[in-house]
Amino acid sequence: MENILVYSDSVSWGIIPGTRKRLPFSQRWPGVLESCLNRDGRKVRVIENCLNGRRTVWEDPFRAGRRAVDGLAQVIEMHSPLDCVLLMLGTNDFQDTHDNRAWMSAQGVAKLVSIIREAPTEPGMPVPQILIIAPLAIVDPKGMIGNKFTGAEQRCRGFPQELDNVSRDLNTLFLDANAWVKVSERDGVHLDEDQHEILGKVIGDFLVKSPVFDRKK
Repeated sequence: MENILVYSDSVSWGIIPGTRKRLPFSQRWPGVLESCLNRDGRKVRVIENCLNGRRTVWEDPFRAGRRAVDGLAQVIEMHSPLDCVLLMLGTNDFQDTHDNRAWMSAQGVAKLVSIIREAPTEPGMPVPQILIIAPLAIVDPKGMIGNKFTGAEQRCRGFPQELDNVSRDLNTLFLDANAWVKVSERDGVHLDEDQHEILGKVIGDFLVKSPVFDRKK
């Protein structure tokens, strides 16, 4: 059994744009990913750790427990051995409560990479591969989350390139979700169901062609 951890926020949690409802596992991209890899003949378990409002290293002034750095080492320890950790974070770093730009949030992701690699796993357990996924650029945020993301469209500019730079510096895998899917027109931040389907398949194809499972051959 090959184990993949998705460490992310509400985009991967599967919030239905314009609501507080959640897509079922089979329809959100981590579930699509698991199905695709299993249909490819692999025995894969995709473990979700996705929290609404999660930032990389910053606190949410209104809700506790939203810093991705808090408890990440224990999450890795809890689910090890892991073949790969998928990091898709940064969107909430650009909320109106923070004056962050792309480079700053990318450094937050870099911190997460270091925590994963230094996690206190049991002796002999492998350090997992890490795939950094650049989240979708925020476009015209609106609806019930519009006020939270005022100005985020400008603040997040250049984020995929900054994440690519971090990936190269730290020797991780990298995939830019913006090349394949787009945010929902209903809120400008999250994914519609058909985009979850596309993203799960894209990530599955990417992982099959990557070094993630080489050590199991």
